[in-house]
This record gives sequence, structure tokens and C-alpha cells, in this order.
Amino acid sequence: MKRIHLIGICGAAMATLAALLKSRGYDVRGSDQNVYPPMSDFLVQQGITLLQGYSADHISAELDLVVVGNAISRGNLELEEVLDRKIRYCSLPEAIREHFLWGARSVVIAGTHGKTTTTSLAGWLLTHGGVDPSVLIGGIARNFGEHGSSYRMGRGRDFVIEGDEYDSAFFDKTAKFLKYLPDIAVVNNVEFDHADIYADFEAVTLAFRRLVNLVPRRGLLLVGADSPAALALASHAVSRVQTFGTGGDFDWQAHDLEPAGPSTRFRIRRGGSPFGSFEVPLVGAHNVRNALAAVAVAAEVGISPERIADGLRAFAGVKRRLEIVGVAGGVTVYDDFAHHPTAVAETLAGLRASNPDARIWAVFEPRSASSCRRVFQDDFARAFAGADEVLIAPIFRSKLPESERLSIPQLMRDLQARGLSAREAASIDDIVAGIVRDHRPGDLVVLMSNGGFGGIHQKLLKALA
Repeated sequence: MKRIHLIGICGAAMATLAALLKSRGYDVRGSDQNVYPPMSDFLVQQGITLLQGYSADHISAELDLVVVGNAISRGNLELEEVLDRKIRYCSLPEAIREHFLWGARSVVIAGTHGKTTTTSLAGWLLTHGGVDPSVLIGGIARNFGEHGSSYRMGRGRDFVIEGDEYDSAFFDKTAKFLKYLPDIAVVNNVEFDHADIYADFEAVTLAFRRLVNLVPRRGLLLVGADSPAALALASHAVSRVQTFGTGGDFDWQAHDLEPAGPSTRFRIRRGGSPFGSFEVPLVGAHNVRNALAAVAVAAEVGISPERIADGLRAFAGVKRRLEIVGVAGGVTVYDDFAHHPTAVAETLAGLRASNPDARIWAVFEPRSASSCRRVFQDDFARAFAGADEVLIAPIFRSKLPESERLSIPQLMRDLQARGLSAREAASIDDIVAGIVRDHRPGDLVVLMSNGGFGGIHQKLLKALA
């Protein structure tokens, strides 16, 4: 049996890879500095050995392969031991390609926003449609497994995979999605993000152009035409191209969007002709675009409009994507992964569209490499328009130089100038106390962070109760 060790196993994609390898019969284990749910729970459920912290002792002679997570850098005790012993190592995307993609039809879902939801939707529509795909998601999709899962191993030829533009490993600074051998590629949208590894917007678009250049002649590129930068990629394609969006005269157009409580109804035209009426249990125009991309993938694979409509209605959502984590004191508390200004704005706009009369609290932790940076200062000032009350947690990456760091006092002034009630919080406890003091029954609280946010979700529910 092949023994594989993953350094940095609690990252969403690394944990999923670990489970995929385990399902193939490999002896899998891994280590991480920060072990927290939902990924730690997920790994334990899969029967994978989880080692707390990094130690050279974890790298033993019987290992056949070590997968190095992209958060791992020189100086890591385990990485140094791997290099000293010259144990075979690779990046996460290389491991996925070598073990799963060469024999598959790869459906790669890319874009700055909406990747996880779109991958979950496309994977589910293909599963529901009977083609038995394999699926790999950077999150937990509720349609897979008893408690939700970030992967599915099927026996069909399709492999639906979330294509991340972040770099691959300390030794490979190119985008992960460039290893995924796309036969069908979706690019939902393209914006500047990942300011820690991309110097400017041109560097981001170059990565996506390289992805487009990998799609074979008989393959298909689906581009989100509501995003100008994504639409511009079409001219670089050698493959077939189809456009999708809610705007103009696209190959796939969603129209007549109608909020229906926790769902959204819409119609689709394909090539200008009616394709069908659909309903997805998600809110916001951004999620209709995500669903539209998944519909186009399903149609390309050969699934009927009626079967697609049934599948969309049965979609169960994704953890940490406007997920209701509980209700206490008449307050509904949501967990959301939003960390880019556009994602924050679209999440709040979607919630507002489906809850026009509710008071919405936006509680945001600047945590990701981009959201901590001043480059998004003005964008964040516009991003919270859908909220009534805004609470901003302390910046997670406080060691950034002040000239590069997001200014919370400036953000407060800008939000207040726009008529919003905005406060800077000193701590997680400060946020909880403020909401407990000022909440009203019927309020909606959205907790937004791409990390664990100090366990605020359960702390807030406990305090409200």
C-alpha cells in the first residue's frame, strides 16, 4: 500500500485530496498547525490520521509520497526533513492530475468568485443526471455524503473540479488550475484578488489566459459575459466558446429573476430560444449566474432541461456559503466565506433581495491576504450597502506595513458618510456583546470571514440564547 503524507492537511482542498486518496486505497495521514472544523471533523470521519503541529518526526522512512500544501514554506520542520531525505514530493494540483485526471473528462470551474458554489452545482447536476461523475470542491457540498462532503468518487468519465487561481506550492508559483487538463472550462468572472501573489490585474488575467489556452479544440470554454475581463478571454480561445450571463444577447441567458424566500426563480434562453424555467434554493443574482454556468455544463454533457430543473430544485447548498448556523433570541445567524469586496456586496445584496424588510447586520473579519490590504479600501466602502449595521473585526494580518494595510478608521468614516451604522470592534467578545445588546427579533446577522473567525458563530448563538 502506498503511504502518503500531506503537510498542511486542513486546507479545504488538501483535506479533500486526502479523502480522495483514501478512497483509492492509499494509507493517508497529514499534519497542520491550525486544526479546526469543519475540515478537522471531516478528516476524522474519513478515518484519516490527523497530526497536530509540524514535526520532523512525522516524516518517516516508509513514506512513498509527500504532498506539500501551498501555505507551506521553507523553514517548515517537515518540509526541511523531506528535502534532506530526498523523499518524493509534489504539489496538491500535481497529485490530483497524476492520480485522477489523465483518464477523465475534466470540467474545471474557475473565476474570482463563485467557484465553490458553481462546482457543487455542476457536480450535483451531473450526479442527479445519472452520469456518475467524480467531484472535488474547495468546500463542503450538502448533496454529497451523509453530512455533506467536499468530494465524490464516481465511475463515470467526468471529473468536476474547482479550479483555483492561487499558486501551487513554494516551488511552483503558477496557478493550480493550470494542472487540471481542462476539457470543459468555466470562467465565471475575473477581478483582481490575491494581492499577496499577483502584482496587478494584468498578472491575474494572464493566469486565466493560460487556462483558456489549455482547452483542446473539441473542448468548450464557458465565459461569464457579465464580467468584462472574463468575456475578453473568449478571443484567446482555440476551443469552442459559449457565453453566459444575465445581461445581453449571450449564448446562455438567465432572465426574469424572481426572489422566492430562500430560493430564486428564473428562466433561461439558449441561443435566443427558451430553454426552460428553473428554481434554485439560493439567493442573489450572483447565484443565478453560478447556476446558469452549471446548467450549461450539464447540457454539454447531454442532460435534458427537465432533469436539470429537477436537480437544481434539489440542490442542498454549500457549508459556509450564506449557511444558517442557528437561530437564537429571534436572530438568524449566517456563516459566509465572503472576503473580497465583490463577494461581500453580492452576498448582502442577495440576502436583501430575499429579505427586503429585515434588519441586516454585516460582521466582517479582514483576514485573507487581499482583504487586509489597502488596495481594496474604496471597494470595501461600497461593499456593505446591503446592510443596516456593520461591525468590522480587527485585521487578522496586522503585521502588514501601515502603507499597505486596510485602514479600519478610514473605512468607518467612509461607511458612516454613506449613511450606514458602522462600528470598529476591539475583539470577538466586543462584537458578540454589541449584537446581544442591540439586536431585535427578526434581525439577520451575517458573519463573513475566510477563516474560523475565533469561533464567533457559536459564541454569538450561545450569548443570544
